[in-house]
Amino acid sequence: MIDGALCFLFRFQTDAKMGADKKKYAVIVAGGTGSRLGRGLPKQFRNLNGMPVIWWSMKAFKDSDPATEIILVVHPDYIKEWNDLHLSLPEESRIPHKVVGGGGSRTESVVNGIAEIDDPDDALIAVHDAARPLVPLDLIRRGWEAGEKFGAAVPAIPVTDSLRKITEAGSVAVDRAEYLAVQTPQVFRSSVLKGAYGSMPGKIFTDDASATEAAGWTTAIFEGSPENMKVTNPGDLEIASLRLSSRG
Repeated sequence: MIDGALCFLFRFQTDAKMGADKKKYAVIVAGGTGSRLGRGLPKQFRNLNGMPVIWWSMKAFKDSDPATEIILVVHPDYIKEWNDLHLSLPEESRIPHKVVGGGGSRTESVVNGIAEIDDPDDALIAVHDAARPLVPLDLIRRGWEAGEKFGAAVPAIPVTDSLRKITEAGSVAVDRAEYLAVQTPQVFRSSVLKGAYGSMPGKIFTDDASATEAAGWTTAIFEGSPENMKVTNPGDLEIASLRLSSRG
């Protein structure tokens, strides 16, 4: 059981001034082609309530802290398409950012993104999937605080579905209270994240906390949000649109 640990990590004390003077970078990963959502335009560029899916994550980070520098990692084949799409937006809706070409995997895309960061080691880096356009502002703020305090932190929510583990004999039920569903943004001190990836060049990880753990860092957990859904399958855009509209 991990309930006690969860209670502590979800409710760690934060300081309103924490992170206020730290340089912040949001590396928003949009390097995929969106094949699971169907043929045509990648999901990151699809229309969501009048704006591209990517734009909503960019806006959330800017609304949370206008000083945040945004690095957008896009599949190399779609860089021009994104630049044209961004320029087609109303001028007041254009969000300053740097565009970087992605790699052959998510890990390579993140490495390409953080390579653009030259600030001191105590800067903070949030790595976020562009496919999570509904990320709440308070979740972002919790992430900055947790990342500064612990060096490596991920948002997570309890698993609500029943789980089964596949075995050679078939499958067995497992206790869902022992598991968490991990989200993004995952937040790190620059020295921790860049040091981890730099120490293991070429190695592929499922997420960024896996890389920092492999380098010896313990991952802190902060409270995620059920609103922070991932747009992956057909129908998810409609759900995201309804949730955005309900925010008013």
